[in-house]
Amino acid sequence: MIQKSLLLKIYEAASMQRWNDQIRTIELTELDKQAHKMVVAYILGRCEEDITGREIDWIEIIEDGLFEFLKRIILTDLKPPLIYRIKEDKKQYEKLNYWVFERIRPFTEQVNEDFNLRFKEYLLEEEETVERKIVNAAHFYVTKWEFDIIKRANPRIYLTEEIVESISREQKKYNDLLCMQFFSKKRNLMNFADICGQLRFQQRWSHLYRIPKTSVMGHMLIVAIFSFLFSCEANLRETNCINNYFTGLFHDLPEVLTRDVINPVKKSVEGLNELIKDYEVEEMEKKIYKLIPEKWQKDIRMFTEDEFSDKSNRNGKLVKGADDLAAFIEVYLALKNGIRNESMIYARKKLTGKYGSVKIEGIDFGKIYTGFE
Repeated sequence: MIQKSLLLKIYEAASMQRWNDQIRTIELTELDKQAHKMVVAYILGRCEEDITGREIDWIEIIEDGLFEFLKRIILTDLKPPLIYRIKEDKKQYEKLNYWVFERIRPFTEQVNEDFNLRFKEYLLEEEETVERKIVNAAHFYVTKWEFDIIKRANPRIYLTEEIVESISREQKKYNDLLCMQFFSKKRNLMNFADICGQLRFQQRWSHLYRIPKTSVMGHMLIVAIFSFLFSCEANLRETNCINNYFTGLFHDLPEVLTRDVINPVKKSVEGLNELIKDYEVEEMEKKIYKLIPEKWQKDIRMFTEDEFSDKSNRNGKLVKGADDLAAFIEVYLALKNGIRNESMIYARKKLTGKYGSVKIEGIDFGKIYTGFE
């Protein structure tokens, strides 16, 4: 059973600062980077399917992204150039990956043994599948996106040129991917990736001081991961696991047009919540859907407009449970870190009461909440 320890381990990425040896005009965290990466991986995967006609293994896309996410939580103190250097020595790199596995195994075993074994295989498998290449290509695309912001504030840093060369060298490894070639020539798709990335700059609970701070984009990835892990634990169909994940990953995308409107405000005036939802749909039509191919729009609508409703191929109530649990843990961490606030205390009490005896798809949410007491 998934427990508090695994859920909190995932949240460690919210405190991991990226580019912390450079001048930064904005905060860049590992959680946000991984979220942005998976959005780009989704775009590249859809492009690959459209161009080649082959079906992408979306479970592998999701798990490759998640396994790399967990690995980076463990290797937070190692800079990428050092990891690349270690990777050149096959035996040393294998030892490093075994060490990572042993550190994460107590957490991945909570999902199920098959999930744990797939994580081990990911760490020790050398061959890159198309899916793995897509996730890695997305990784370096977002790394460059971040560095394009960083370098404007660091015009005279000695190592800047070395970083540019390193990123360029890694990106070239994925130039043979048809989806990457296609994506890099489509301004509309790049704009879609950018507008999703803009959610990295929108803070959750922006009216309150919290430690750690989380962005809307980081929250979306947390909900995606929770939804996927619960789906795996519940042994749901692959299609449901995939759609539950991507619903989590995109469910707050309309907030890039409206900002994060907190529940007390939405419910303060009768009908306001419905008005906000209608406005979001209108703005998505005007500014977002036109950026993506028509055949993708049905899925993005499902992920963003009716995200918490159960369907044959998606467990909306489970995603809602993951969404509320993510909000609860944000409050839990802030209170644990000494931030006392009446709004947070009220939110914790309300969510704990709401899920006190609730089970969704066999997942005992009441027991999970009890674990945090």
